[in-house]
Amino acid sequence: MLRVLFILFVACVMTAKPAAAQQQVFIQIEAQPSLSLAQNSLRSYAGRFGDLNGFELNSGWFGIALGPYPEEDAAGILRSMRAAGLIPRDSYIAQSNDFASQFWPEGPARLPLESPEAAPETSLSQGNQTDSGHSQSALATAAEPEETPRRETLREARAGEARLTRDTRGEIQRALAWAGFYQGRIDASFGPGTRRAMSRWQEARALPGTGILTTRQRAMLLNDYNALLEGLDLSPIEDTQAGIAMTLPLGIVQFARYEPPFAHYEARNTPQSDLDAQVLLISQRGDRAALAGLYDVLQTLEIVPLRGARQLRADAFAITGQDAARITHIEARLEAGQIKGFALIWPAGDEGRRTRVLALMQESFTRLENVLEPSVASVATERIDLLAGLEIRQPLRTRSGFFIDRRGWVMTTADAVAGCSRVTIDATAQAEVESVANEVGLALLRPSDPLAPPSVAAFAPDTPRLRSEIAVAGYSYGGVLGAPSITFGTLEDLRGLSGEPELKRLALSVLDSDAGGPVLDDGGAVLGLLLSKKTSDRLLPDNVSFAAGPEAIGRLLLDTGITPERAGPGESLPPEILRQQAARITVLVSCWE
Repeated sequence: MLRVLFILFVACVMTAKPAAAQQQVFIQIEAQPSLSLAQNSLRSYAGRFGDLNGFELNSGWFGIALGPYPEEDAAGILRSMRAAGLIPRDSYIAQSNDFASQFWPEGPARLPLESPEAAPETSLSQGNQTDSGHSQSALATAAEPEETPRRETLREARAGEARLTRDTRGEIQRALAWAGFYQGRIDASFGPGTRRAMSRWQEARALPGTGILTTRQRAMLLNDYNALLEGLDLSPIEDTQAGIAMTLPLGIVQFARYEPPFAHYEARNTPQSDLDAQVLLISQRGDRAALAGLYDVLQTLEIVPLRGARQLRADAFAITGQDAARITHIEARLEAGQIKGFALIWPAGDEGRRTRVLALMQESFTRLENVLEPSVASVATERIDLLAGLEIRQPLRTRSGFFIDRRGWVMTTADAVAGCSRVTIDATAQAEVESVANEVGLALLRPSDPLAPPSVAAFAPDTPRLRSEIAVAGYSYGGVLGAPSITFGTLEDLRGLSGEPELKRLALSVLDSDAGGPVLDDGGAVLGLLLSKKTSDRLLPDNVSFAAGPEAIGRLLLDTGITPERAGPGESLPPEILRQQAARITVLVSCWE
């Protein structure tokens, strides 16, 4: 009923005065950041209004407007439509020069953007129908606009600028900053810094550097700024399971599954989207210890490159990793016993779009009530090299080693550190290669941050007897078991095959990752370090291995000022006790690209 009364009211107004005598204006009822969103809104309005128009705005957004109406009647129409609840309360009167171009109604006819010539009178309750079936205002038959628009004067440019909303003014500053012309604060105030940036932008395009952008220039700037986001479909989502609401690029990612603490949004596999991007929502219960643990674990993932900034605070962390293939940004915060955040994984070489998308995600991130619980996990294949459905980064190789002094220094085999860009002790502690003795196959590692080892190697005081029982402690399977294994054998010779006094020949079968581990007597004292079997071109029997003796180890330690500890007299230990003692000194050494 209200709509009928409104139509009758508008019809009376429009027929009371000749249209030719009136300046024409519009009532803008909505604006959307993308063409697709504006078209969806227009379709929802199309059944209610016959004078519906869609315009690209000078700000780069897309507006929905009713009209045109005579200027002196527009205020009354606006009040009546607001009172009737037909349009949003923030609708307002817009001038034709607020619009850049028209995209609705569809079809060849277009409403003029300049003040029209006389138009035939018609009731607003009915509109002419185009071939496509969309309702048209009678002004569609008015004269075509001039092909060459009149150049906007400086006074008109100032007047147009004065009508800009605060949001649009801030967006212009962001566009100038993105283009490299503005370094100031985004405050929506066009002060001297913004004016200078506008002038530099104009001069870069061979335009007069007035420091005041015309309507067309603002449209150029914002169109360039927004063109990067075309096709990304940046839209708000509410993930009630994860308890997170934010803007995501749904044109290129879509929800895939829950694997706590992550909600996975993976790349869309469509011809329209070839951008290999990924988003993770992070949601879990926890405290400061859990936050720090998550910070450490995330850096073991394949999707988090090693190079980049890291920051861990008491209640938040941020990680940025970058390599030739991708840039990954992760951030999370602890509030009220809940850890929530997100990760954006984006291809390298697309920094313009990545930084824009990241800024929108950060700005829109909102915490909701829920948190991801383990019970919501999707059915997935369990693998030891996966963490919540994500690949764990794998080293180039793993070897063993053992603590040699109380500062956490480690002795290992030389081939463990050959060609590595990074070396770790027990997977997480960074280490530097202090020295290498290639002639005997030894390397000494210094932890980047001091470690407190549970125990250190104590060397046997006497030369062992031939054929005595020995044991080797090592991470035989590259750390999969989480603790070193013990392999038993015998001491076959106190020299190498060519009589080398620094080598000991052993009879036992070991794996590549055992190399670098300590060779122990039956009382737990260290007899030497197991060397890699790939030390010569000869193919030796499986049960033949070699160890660097205490003399060779002592020479390398002497050069760094370390005095090895000596074991006291001891008795033979049961295998389980021997294993426990060996585990206290044995470490996993990993070589990374």
